[in-house]
Amino acid sequence: MSLCVLDEESFRCCCQLFLQQSEQLRDGWSWEAVQGSEEGYLRKATLRSVVIDLSPLWDQEGSSSDSEPHASSQSWPDQQGQDKEQSVRVALADADCIKDDMDDDRDEDDGFCTASEGSGQVLQYEYHILYSCSYSAPVLYFRASTLEGRSLSLEEVWSSVHPNFRLRLQKSPLNTITLQEHPLLGQPFFMLHPCRTDEFMRPVVQAAQSQQRPLNYVLSWLSVVGPVVGLDVPLKYSTQVRPAASLNSTEPD
Repeated sequence: MSLCVLDEESFRCCCQLFLQQSEQLRDGWSWEAVQGSEEGYLRKATLRSVVIDLSPLWDQEGSSSDSEPHASSQSWPDQQGQDKEQSVRVALADADCIKDDMDDDRDEDDGFCTASEGSGQVLQYEYHILYSCSYSAPVLYFRASTLEGRSLSLEEVWSSVHPNFRLRLQKSPLNTITLQEHPLLGQPFFMLHPCRTDEFMRPVVQAAQSQQRPLNYVLSWLSVVGPVVGLDVPLKYSTQVRPAASLNSTEPD
């Protein structure tokens, strides 16, 4: 069995530790219980200022298709500011193969990004982290809307993904953004598909095990997948003195 198997009990333990840190950092995460059920999920709502670039990025790359959007964008960090700029390093410090892949994307984020053509707007984002029994892994669901309440389409969501991330997803996807029904709420949400979670989390878990360091699986996982859809994890999560997140809890029996 994989070293990265995460059972539901371990997922809840990781979430509890993550929430403790979020409360100390005032990062806005909460646990939402489903009425009449023992299930629940992590939730965070935030505002993002997004600039949609109307230039045809896909045609330039020679990889456009009917299923791909024909708009590109550059997105700005949300209100967390300087903490957000360093977020990806939480998990990337655990595995060089992930760090090398993500550093290129962070070099361009110096507070604000500019676009040669497009219009900016403030959008509301709501992020949910659920446990998937099928993949034995956390899954990131999210939805986005304008301040007037209009939900974004799948094409608009793709256009809000930073071009560097978007091209990587199209060429060799770590995750695929799809529109799915929220398994606990029964409402339409966008989802980052978890099919390759094991691939990029394996070196993270192995590095922590070899160095006998505590690891919060959910925190490290979120540090990798979150920035793809504008959800950054402040560096303070990794530098803050925190309770041990038992490596043994992420190992299969």
